[in-house]
Amino acid sequence: MSAPGPMPPTAIQRTDATAIRWIDATAIRWIDALAACAAAPADPPAPDAPALLRRWHPDAQPNATEPLRVGASAGMRCPPALAALLQANTLIDDVDVAGAAVVETDVLVIGGGGGGCVAALTAVAAGRKVLVVTKFGLGDSNTVMAEGGIQAAVGAEDSLQAHYDDTLAGGQRAGDPTLVRTLVSEGPAAIRWLIGQGMTFDLDESGHNLRRKRAGGTSVPRILSTRDVTGLELMRVLREATLLRPGITVWNRSPAVELLSDAAGRCRGAVIYSLYLHRFVTVRAGAVILTTGGAGRLHINDFPTSNHLGATADGLVLAYRLGATLREVDSFQYHPTGVAWPRALRGQLISEAARSLGAQLRNGRGERFVPELSPRDVVAAAMLREIGEGRGVERDGCVGVLLDTPGLERARPGVLAQSLVSLGHVAHKSGVDPVREPMLVCPTLHYQNGGIAIAADGATGVPGLFCAGEVAGGIHGRNRLMGNALLELVVFGRRAGAAAAGLAQAAGPGGRANLDHVQDWRRALVAAGLPLDARAPLLFPEIANFDLTADRAPHRAPHRAAAVAA
Repeated sequence: MSAPGPMPPTAIQRTDATAIRWIDATAIRWIDALAACAAAPADPPAPDAPALLRRWHPDAQPNATEPLRVGASAGMRCPPALAALLQANTLIDDVDVAGAAVVETDVLVIGGGGGGCVAALTAVAAGRKVLVVTKFGLGDSNTVMAEGGIQAAVGAEDSLQAHYDDTLAGGQRAGDPTLVRTLVSEGPAAIRWLIGQGMTFDLDESGHNLRRKRAGGTSVPRILSTRDVTGLELMRVLREATLLRPGITVWNRSPAVELLSDAAGRCRGAVIYSLYLHRFVTVRAGAVILTTGGAGRLHINDFPTSNHLGATADGLVLAYRLGATLREVDSFQYHPTGVAWPRALRGQLISEAARSLGAQLRNGRGERFVPELSPRDVVAAAMLREIGEGRGVERDGCVGVLLDTPGLERARPGVLAQSLVSLGHVAHKSGVDPVREPMLVCPTLHYQNGGIAIAADGATGVPGLFCAGEVAGGIHGRNRLMGNALLELVVFGRRAGAAAAGLAQAAGPGGRANLDHVQDWRRALVAAGLPLDARAPLLFPEIANFDLTADRAPHRAPHRAAAVAA
């Protein structure tokens, strides 16, 4: 007598807040989904990408965006949480910085992630004095979250044209062709520069050539990686180089609260708040580079996020208030494979490297439902469709689909331990043995596709202000390909650093720097009927329990009397 087959999937009603707020559907029980996955699946159907994105991508949902009412990009749409910050009053006024210590530098870099370190290293190599300020510690950034790898057209079967075409197509052809051309054409040189700084990459079986992997939305294998911890390795190298390089000063725990300008409207520095000294410091600079990252901690559309605590859109807020224009700020990337269970780890990233190596996505019926190496926006939307149409998987009230890591291990024995170290750490924290049990995954807010509009040298529309990294817009269009984020921060970090160094040499750090633009901004808020009691930048998410006014209280004054300018 033959053994009975798996029981038919049982639907249960979604009941808790871990589900997606605009999806109301049933889900298939975990135990039934595991049974359904025992059989080998058929190949997934080719998606109708435009229809899928219009119906299921979070950015396309009703009330996902609203128009800005004030500023250089008034009328442009963006998520309400971001609009509230972009249209907020300032944290400080002239009286707050009266008598503050004044420090001068040639180039001020705001942000201590990968882009900031690259810009600082480039500017100091040009002979400029550089100050890097960061709200956490140097290297505490989204750069370390970029696990999968970095793209560059270095393979014999690849070309700059193919990389260009893939990037434009993956971004729904919304990217700036000049910026995309710059990104891909300087990719090979960026890899050589990183290797020169001491970064290591995985090699192929010969032990001589860089190993290349496929990424979603790419036509050929182009991803270079250090297992699945590429961003961590890149940040390690850049952090060490920055700390050891004479001419670069680093201020940790020193967020920027406002930019400074002169009578001609040039950016001339910033007001920094020292969390060590509990006081403001005025920094005058010949040029300023923003490398402040993205906005994941705003939890756009109520999604969990893979981003670190500092991703609160500070750079967007500061630049916009000074007059910079924005682009594609209604577009965010939801990485397909964020942890969905356990609840305490929701949103933590499982690298695309897993799917690049062959891991499949399965719904509650055991079916593959989308080619796993489609562009990320398409894969995420397909996952949300499966959940929304009742084919998702429920485990302890958490809903998602399955990442079939046991199937990957069967197909490529040893691959999880050898090549997916980060996945192994996440699985261990989740209480999952990925060799025997699939991971429950759901899209997580991962990247800000748009940002501040820049030229090819990182210059914004505000003289003296440059941008690099995730804070900048125009490179990725409306969707970023895996591996282009790390490439972007190197290519445009180097370009912004060189351009800022050249400008600083001509301008010098002197000159009157003020907050006159703040009064103009407040008048614009009043004219638009917007309140003055909302304040930004946010600096830290609500979970950090930080209050700037309380932190500045007299009893918090430091006992040591070391001068800031020393």
